[in-house]
Amino acid sequence: MSDDEQRDQHQEPGQGGTGTGTGQGRTSPTAEPAPGPRPEPIRFFGTTWVDHDNGYAPRRAAVAVGALGAAVAGAYLLRLAYEGLEIGNVGPFLSISVVILFAIASSIAFAKTWESFSRRAAPSSDEAALKGLKAIGFIGSLVAYFLRCLIEAPGEKLHRAEYERAVAEFARRRSSRTGNPAARRPKRKK
Repeated sequence: MSDDEQRDQHQEPGQGGTGTGTGQGRTSPTAEPAPGPRPEPIRFFGTTWVDHDNGYAPRRAAVAVGALGAAVAGAYLLRLAYEGLEIGNVGPFLSISVVILFAIASSIAFAKTWESFSRRAAPSSDEAALKGLKAIGFIGSLVAYFLRCLIEAPGEKLHRAEYERAVAEFARRRSSRTGNPAARRPKRKK
């Protein structure tokens, strides 16, 4: 089941999707939902990324600060864990191995997270296999999130391109329709 189908199943009557630009995903009960494609919400931003309204800039700043704070806290916890290894006197090989493991996992998590902001993963890709590695290298993912928030909402460029493509396709299909299709004469068979 696709994400769109799941989102449509969970909508209550009177909720016209997320086309309002409020980030809340709700329309007023009397408002008629606009025809055409609706923008896909982004985590922490909803649909405010479409028009950069309803607190988009403060949200970006808050998400950037939150990601950086979480990365610093995670680095501090890793430092405490490393000091625990030193106190446990496990030897230099294990201590260095742990540092290298976290460095490699963080760099892979950074690269994969940054890549996910610009293109969607293929359904058969190795993203599911990398979940554990990305969890170990969570600092890299948080740093990627922080850096992307300095530029735009994470994933905004991808979502905007898909949304604009869908709007253009909808307009093209809509403009090609003329008249009442039921009133058309059937085509002659040759």
